[in-house]
Amino acid sequence: MVKIKDIANALEMFAPLPLQDDFDNAGLQIGLTEAEVAGVLLCLDVTEAVVDEAITLGCNLIVSHHPVIFKPLKRITGSNYVERSILKALANGIAIYSAHTNLDNAPGGVNFRIAEILGLQNVRILVPKDDCLLKLAVYVPLSHADAVREALFAAGCGEIGNYGSCSYNAKGVGTFKAREGCNPFCGNVGELHHENEVRIETVMPSYIKGRAVKALLAAHPYEEPAYDIYPLKNSWDSVGAGVIGELPQECSEFDFLNSVKEKFAVGCVRHTPLSGRCVKRVALCGGAGGSFAGAAMAAGADVYITGEARYHDLFNYAGKMTVAVIGHYESEQYTMDIFDGIISGKFPGLKVIKTSVDTNPVRYL
Repeated sequence: MVKIKDIANALEMFAPLPLQDDFDNAGLQIGLTEAEVAGVLLCLDVTEAVVDEAITLGCNLIVSHHPVIFKPLKRITGSNYVERSILKALANGIAIYSAHTNLDNAPGGVNFRIAEILGLQNVRILVPKDDCLLKLAVYVPLSHADAVREALFAAGCGEIGNYGSCSYNAKGVGTFKAREGCNPFCGNVGELHHENEVRIETVMPSYIKGRAVKALLAAHPYEEPAYDIYPLKNSWDSVGAGVIGELPQECSEFDFLNSVKEKFAVGCVRHTPLSGRCVKRVALCGGAGGSFAGAAMAAGADVYITGEARYHDLFNYAGKMTVAVIGHYESEQYTMDIFDGIISGKFPGLKVIKTSVDTNPVRYL
């Protein structure tokens, strides 16, 4: 029996909610976490037509990329499509879960999927997140160092780029005197004790702090383990906005943009004037990623692809880097593939369906 909370947990293991940007509202939008899932409908946007489709298909969970509840609601009276979609979902017992900028920022998320479709190689984050990492240092007796390390790694510590189980270990001597009422792992009450210990240092994302400390305490033999947690100013290169990579072979701007138009079924590709140079390094950010074009140019991109960009900003890149705007919906349409892979891979046999509704509000004449 698969419950809504199981689907949410699977999605959040891939794209943790703390990775979402401050303005966002990802997560469970409507519904009860303990409800059993009859079927899952995947979509980019939640509209009345999508809710109707879920009803027809017998799906009581909709998983979307864009949150249906994005801004605070003061009332729900059916005055717009958001309110009508919510009312219809509630009336029919349909839950709605959204993974938005947390999926954009996650490794292997939306932008990595776009890069995969374009055939980019050596793909890495364009604008890494800052102020998201912590350093954990703990002092452990030699006999339990391996057990504590493994517990921390299992909790998610020690991930640096493509490397896992990363730590630094320094041996030393710890001292303590157990007072009355203590039950020390080593040494005697009232006596100063010297113990050969290891200082284990490892890095972790700030959002797993509670889980990491819980794992540490469970594995550590001392009644009162000594540990320190420090904020790090390092950028977290594994998560963030946009990606950048290289094409297997360079090609002309015209040929590349035609390839983009074909692969994303774009009605039209709006772009800055072509410079005539070849394209090798490509940066991109799905959705409204125009603000990251400067970072793409600084990283040496020949072309930057996004879903939306402001008119006046494009003047900054003419003759320096080609900026291609392919549409918000078009740039993120393959998000459903990611959802499908996560859910179907974790819960084989569960009914998971991609919407047949075209929710793109933009049409091309």
